[in-house]
Amino acid sequence: MRAGVPGMPINSKHLGEWRGEYIHVDAEGTIIDRHASHLRCWVPEDGSYDIRQVNTYTWADGTVQSLEFGGRMRGDVCHFDNERIIGEMSQVDEQSIVLTWSYKTDPDNYLYELIQLSRDGRHKCRTWHWMDGDRLYKRTIISESKVA
Repeated sequence: MRAGVPGMPINSKHLGEWRGEYIHVDAEGTIIDRHASHLRCWVPEDGSYDIRQVNTYTWADGTVQSLEFGGRMRGDVCHFDNERIIGEMSQVDEQSIVLTWSYKTDPDNYLYELIQLSRDGRHKCRTWHWMDGDRLYKRTIISESKVA
């Protein structure tokens, strides 16, 4: 368990809808994929999760993929555990979240993510470091703007 800002108040600033772009690069920095993104983040009224998010990705060829995640707060850390991934996130300062997760089918494949929210709460940038067998093999660079 890691230390976090008490109560993780930054979560409320991430609620809403965000649009942006994901750019994936290999370990040498060559672009290997890019796609548009639409994220919707909310607090479910039924109390099933403390925070829920649906990520919808759209590629230039028309391919669409949607993934849903639900998180539960335990102390100052938000935990995710679904059929695909297990992980946790915590707020480390006024504008930053650190998130780590791994794939249940391949625990040697894990990710570190830094989420940086702009001071006005309208933009965020994120970076993912993809590890396999403790070696970096890919990075993802994400820029998003709040649309609702």
